[in-house]
Amino acid sequence: MFVTFLRFAENRAAASEFMAAHNAWIAQGFADGVFLCVGSLQPAAGGAIVAHGESRDAHDARIAADPFVVQGIVTAETFEFDPKRTVSALDFVKAAA
Repeated sequence: MFVTFLRFAENRAAASEFMAAHNAWIAQGFADGVFLCVGSLQPAAGGAIVAHGESRDAHDARIAADPFVVQGIVTAETFEFDPKRTVSALDFVKAAA
């Protein structure tokens, strides 16, 4: 399981220009069954993604393809963790990816 933080970078001003492509990239992550949750870092610091179900290499490649990453709007930092306890609705994340 991964948590990726997308923190605004030097090209932050270009975010509106690439927002549609970024949102399409997010939609694809959900359609692929990989993204579990996405949201904004507060206050206006970037975004965060919780993902599950793919290898670290595949996840890193997916993040690198984000138009915001490609355009230098954000920098990405990913943390991998192995969930041990969850609410019952999230029990599926305890299984190996």
